[in-house]
Amino acid sequence: MTTKDRILEAAAKLFYREGVRAVSVDAIAEQAGVTKRTLYYHFRSKDDLIAAYLEGRDQPNLALFQRWFAEAEGGLPEKIEAIFRNLAKSARHPAWKGCGFLRTSVELVEFPGHPALVAGRAHKKHVEDWLSEVTGDRQTARQIILLMDGAFAVVLLHRDPSYLETAGAAAARLAAAPAQPAST
Repeated sequence: MTTKDRILEAAAKLFYREGVRAVSVDAIAEQAGVTKRTLYYHFRSKDDLIAAYLEGRDQPNLALFQRWFAEAEGGLPEKIEAIFRNLAKSARHPAWKGCGFLRTSVELVEFPGHPALVAGRAHKKHVEDWLSEVTGDRQTARQIILLMDGAFAVVLLHRDPSYLETAGAAAARLAAAPAQPAST
């Protein structure tokens, strides 16, 4: 593992567990076993490191959704619902802290141009694009994304993963319904 990868791995663990604002560069350097100078050699700023953390989660998260979809039995509605069931299973793990992209966006809401928010928007767009491909409908894909992101928020509030299962049932109904023309 390269030094840069060690720094990113340490940052990812700390950022997900504690939040991006709560974690200091000193803590990341210590966790990675490097000096702050070395950290800054690889990342110009903490902001760039936060963005790299989210960029590093983009494709693995999307690939996980795609795997859950592919492995599910049944048609489109059942495959969409399977994503939510698997998310609910993940949310039952004691270390689960929700969607790292959404949590980071909340922490950095007053900085709309922050590179981490750019990375977060890109990830959500990748998921939406993929859902649009599999459902054949952009509006349905957006509705599924809204159900997913809303469920993430409610699960964090109530600490009850069954909200993801409920959202999955609603997403399955959306996937089963004929596409409706987008309203203007």
